[in-house]
Amino acid sequence: MSAEGLITLLLTGALAGWVCGLIVKGSGFGAIGNIIVGIVGAFLGNFGLGLLGIGATSLLGHVIIAILGGLAFVWLLAKIKR
Repeated sequence: MSAEGLITLLLTGALAGWVCGLIVKGSGFGAIGNIIVGIVGAFLGNFGLGLLGIGATSLLGHVIIAILGGLAFVWLLAKIKR
């Protein structure tokens, strides 16, 4: 992964974490926690969809993948937390 790709992934992950915090109200992790969850979710989303041969070619695509990965990560954390 190039430096530009990594920076894009981190920024879209931070944005996705904020959006996930808005979507999943009540079980958020605070501002910093949501950003970290979004970044981890962006990595997981890009990795998981990359294994399936699906990749984003636009900034919007990266954000959507990061949001989906973030939501999946929040769901997984909620299951582990219970």
